Amino acid sequence: MGESMSKRLKLQLGGEAEMEERAFSNPYPDYQLHEAAAASSSPSEAAETQRDPAPSPVGEEPESLPFGPDGKISSQFTRRIQSKIGDLLQQMEEGLKTADPHDCSAYTGWTGIALLYLQLYRVTKDQKYLQRSLDYVKRILRNLNGRRVTFLCGDAGPLAVGAVVYHKLKIDSESKECITKLLQLQRTIISTDSELPDELLYGRAGYLYALLYLNTEIGPDTVPQSVIKEVVDAIIESGKNFSKEERKTERCPLLYQWHRKQYIGAAHGVAGIYYMLMQPVSNVDQETLTELVKPSIDYVRHKKFRSGNYPSSLSNETDRLVHWCHGAPGVIHMLMQAYKSFKEDKYLKDAMDCSDVIWQRGLLRKGYGICHGTAGNGYSFLSLYHLTEDKKYLYRACKAWRELFISYRTYWYQRLPSFQHLNLDLKGEKTKWNRTAKRSVAMETQCQE
Repeated sequence: MGESMSKRLKLQLGGEAEMEERAFSNPYPDYQLHEAAAASSSPSEAAETQRDPAPSPVGEEPESLPFGPDGKISSQFTRRIQSKIGDLLQQMEEGLKTADPHDCSAYTGWTGIALLYLQLYRVTKDQKYLQRSLDYVKRILRNLNGRRVTFLCGDAGPLAVGAVVYHKLKIDSESKECITKLLQLQRTIISTDSELPDELLYGRAGYLYALLYLNTEIGPDTVPQSVIKEVVDAIIESGKNFSKEERKTERCPLLYQWHRKQYIGAAHGVAGIYYMLMQPVSNVDQETLTELVKPSIDYVRHKKFRSGNYPSSLSNETDRLVHWCHGAPGVIHMLMQAYKSFKEDKYLKDAMDCSDVIWQRGLLRKGYGICHGTAGNGYSFLSLYHLTEDKKYLYRACKAWRELFISYRTYWYQRLPSFQHLNLDLKGEKTKWNRTAKRSVAMETQCQE
């Protein structure tokens, strides 16, 4: 090919080579092939010819499916998850002794711990987890810094989680105080003079998430619909204005940028914003969804690579990242929500294509993180299973990701001695404590639900 090789092809070939370094090969047969593959070879034998597979669990025989014909997780698998949750919580609490005392965010700090214990309470109904969540909430609310306003990275997250924890404990005065402080942030969000972005991590969509979280967890009138509408309108107006600036109004009526780049992914890009606008509790009218959101989603769909993955930004031509923040694991949630909103099979098909990419290339060497790690990729399988009830996706979540978490942790420690610090670009700056355990437990509790 020589000089005539296109830039795009060069980038794709380079991306394929780099992918070998970014992820382990998946050593497991897929769901439909499970019985035939198990009869002919073990998972480790099936992976022998693939690139640098993750090591097989030592001393373990291939197991049967981790769920029954009704899709209910087996008691054996449940016990295994529960045991691992206990181990990981111990590791996490030990690591928290050297944590940054000033990081109160849900993304990398103490609110994420409070949220984890709240989720454990939701799954187990064990009051000790709710009380543990309260302990962290009290610490958090004394250390808010006012620098950011979103659920993941700003004060909105601590205030929203605090409100929910106090509500569940029936301490209504404290819950209402958190809600009042959260609503006071709205002036910054809707200000026309604000330079606030619109994305999920640091922008308006991240604040909207906090409002919707309260109405979902506490009650539909916790945050007045008029407040939500003002935030939604600010997001939509911003997208329309930027699309007009870029002369893309016809092709992509709602367009957004972050740091002068038109990102696609869930963290900084349009996928996360469109996803929030399509939430039923956002109460966006059907005309806006049909005339503005839907054609914008279709514009993004046409950027899909042949593999089924998506670029990190509209200008990027490299099929490289398979993360929640950039790539199929984040875009899949937008597509699933589009299927729910518009009832068109093309969105579900594209979501399934995303799932196939994640199954093939999503066992990331970076570690367990939600943003750019295996837990975030595993969440996509759970979400697709809840939508379709196709056991293939439950199998992918349980058999591949759960067993890989349980069996390969030592290998990740050996290969990546500092991987506990790698979950930060969004969900940043480095901190000292082991956030790995937090993300792993979070996914395990989802597997149990």
